[in-house]
Amino acid sequence: MKPRLSALALVLCLACGAAAAVAAPAPYQLDGTEVRDIHARALKRDYQLLVALPESYRTTNHNTTRRYPVLFVTDANYAFPVVRSIAQRMAKHAGMEEVIVVGLSYAKGDSAVHSRRRDYTPSTPRGSGYRGDMPGRAPAFGEAGAYGRFIADEVFPLVAAQYRADMGRKAFVGHSYGSLLGLEVLLTRPATFEHYILGSPSLWFDRGVMFEREQATARTRRDLPASVYFGIGARETLAPGKRRSRIEEEADMVADLKEFDAALNGRRYRGLQTRLEVFPGEDHASVFPVLFTRGLRAWLGKESGR
Repeated sequence: MKPRLSALALVLCLACGAAAAVAAPAPYQLDGTEVRDIHARALKRDYQLLVALPESYRTTNHNTTRRYPVLFVTDANYAFPVVRSIAQRMAKHAGMEEVIVVGLSYAKGDSAVHSRRRDYTPSTPRGSGYRGDMPGRAPAFGEAGAYGRFIADEVFPLVAAQYRADMGRKAFVGHSYGSLLGLEVLLTRPATFEHYILGSPSLWFDRGVMFEREQATARTRRDLPASVYFGIGARETLAPGKRRSRIEEEADMVADLKEFDAALNGRRYRGLQTRLEVFPGEDHASVFPVLFTRGLRAWLGKESGR
């Protein structure tokens, strides 16, 4: 027969369990970061801004007038901690200028897939076979133009009001669909940012619609006042046995990007400077940290570290 616990022993066991629950490990937090909620009025959705402040911003006298360049980063769930860490390390060990990093979150209540498909793409894909990943909600596309206006009209004023940001030195950072958003802004409102770091843009999207957008831009504009850094992995090419086309499974993303860059340069847009680098050994999943590092150097003028 098993011995029964006394009332006192039972109370002690429950107390021990409660203490263990209270002592559960705390989640890791990034130093020098803040989270700000923002309601996108025109979009009628809620987002968050993840803000990383440089070390000198946090340690100097608050009465200083020093202002910092600002990096605006899409896909913040992944890219914000990567960009923050690289930017701060480059400032500390490679003589790079310090920057404020602003991560742009996905919409609250949306999955990452649903949010980025809608907010980062320029159109609804023709002949789409896409399925939604949120129960009861069809996939949505084509709101990059509206989302770009949200950044310029609502995010920028908040950042300018709350931080010592040099709003005359802003850079956009995007990868994959995030780069489609960057290209949409570049072609429609190029002066929104002074510099664009665009990695592995999904130029196959909607049968190459961004090539059509660039052609339309060339018919109405003669200037694109911005510098653009393109980076892509050398392995982002056509899979063996596939015939190149502009659908995702048969896309040669390296060839597409070279073709797009050549089209931009062939127009001789006033004020536009582009640079394209292809990184050996890197693929779509691995290339972002290295292309961001090179794009940051291209923006701030440090071609080599110490």
